[in-house]
Amino acid sequence: MLESLKNGKADMLKAYANEMLPGDPTNREGHAAKVYFNALFGKDFSRDKECPENAMLNYGYSIILSCVNREIVSCGYSTQLGLFHDNMFNDFNLGCDLMEPLRPLVDKAVMKTAPKDFSKNEKFEILKILNIEVTVNRSSQTLINAIRLYCRSVFTALEENDVSQIRFPEYEL
Repeated sequence: MLESLKNGKADMLKAYANEMLPGDPTNREGHAAKVYFNALFGKDFSRDKECPENAMLNYGYSIILSCVNREIVSCGYSTQLGLFHDNMFNDFNLGCDLMEPLRPLVDKAVMKTAPKDFSKNEKFEILKILNIEVTVNRSSQTLINAIRLYCRSVFTALEENDVSQIRFPEYEL
């Protein structure tokens, strides 16, 4: 996956990140997303296009979002009140915030699978993501367990007003 971001694409993404302003009035996030997804899936790829890759991406993101939302609710928090996501029509703003660092795992799985028609077997392939090994706080965990640890660490950080408490899952791309 990292190979796809070489040839200047990673530098371009870093430049967009450095140009970000509050509220993103120049749409740097949108430009970065286009560069990122084109690097992964080709210049003709668009997240608006109806294709097997987008179906699989959406399915994978939904799986991660549902796992994150389950942890949010099990910890007694509301999924509706987000930190950065604040769409009044989105019941899962906080889940959308917390799942962001996990999206590349879905992207990698979709790239690796290269879905042809998003069949039942391809759906099973994306489900396997929950069992991949990641590292949290120097400990090897399955992704589904890492999501639990990560979410709980975010709530500890919020409660203690200490971002150093956050334990992000670490993984290779």
